[in-house]
Amino acid sequence: MRVLVTGATGLVGRALSDALAARGHAIVALSRHPGSAGALPPGTERIQWDALAAPAPARAFADVDAIVHLAGETVGQRWTAARKRRIRDSRVIGTRNLLAPLAALAPRPRVLVCASAIGIYGDRGEETITESSPPGSGFLPALCTEWETAAMGAEGLGLRVVRLRIGVVLAADGGALGRLLVPFKLGLGGPVGHGRQWVSWIDRTDVVGLALHAIENPDATGAWNATAPEPVRNADLARALGAVLRRPAILPTPAFALRLAFGDMAEVLLGGQRVLPARAEASGYAFHQRSLEPALRAILAPRS
Repeated sequence: MRVLVTGATGLVGRALSDALAARGHAIVALSRHPGSAGALPPGTERIQWDALAAPAPARAFADVDAIVHLAGETVGQRWTAARKRRIRDSRVIGTRNLLAPLAALAPRPRVLVCASAIGIYGDRGEETITESSPPGSGFLPALCTEWETAAMGAEGLGLRVVRLRIGVVLAADGGALGRLLVPFKLGLGGPVGHGRQWVSWIDRTDVVGLALHAIENPDATGAWNATAPEPVRNADLARALGAVLRRPAILPTPAFALRLAFGDMAEVLLGGQRVLPARAEASGYAFHQRSLEPALRAILAPRS
């Protein structure tokens, strides 16, 4: 199989590229700076593309069977009007520009797996959320809705479209866990705000596994929550990480400090969602990591 990947050098993209190569698949990586795109599997075809400047080059889709679209500017930064616009454009305009060449192509790829986020649900308190739950309100729900709508444009061209609504991805070399490791190792970690908010996490291995499952499973379509089956409260995440690192985890991060540092984006950290992967489990996908503390121990185990 030949798979086109955007965001191939990101937190999930690197691991996905390695997994695709391990299965014998050919990879086409679209990148703004392909010559400096970091470590990718040998034989990866690198093609230059600025997602906001122009449609993707048609030659990138030659003989491609599947597209995995992961690219987008990080949400985890202080939100200003300009940054919100960049975050939105990188996903919505970027997705439209990625799909623009497909109308004139034949044959076309069979499937598009497009990243989305559980941010589409907004802050939902104690509600249990599945893929049938409606979007919330606010910047992130509106962004994710528009992002997914752009991706669904591929359905009219005959592609099967899977929208992975990804939770908090856990990996030692980046993302939320990567940012937490230094303070927690110093004994300065603890819950965020009151700590009762739900955190719907997922091991990076399972994000990759679900992307592969979506590619390979012809019945997979629509929205899929990419979260572990056992979400936890923020305070329990802090406790588990402290236990794995053998450090105290009792110093809370006050809400006012987060608002000073992140502005409106702090509400994402202070809010929560109890999201369950109903469609993944119904499909028979076997999670590598279902429970948080074993997942953290596996992620942070010393590598020989």
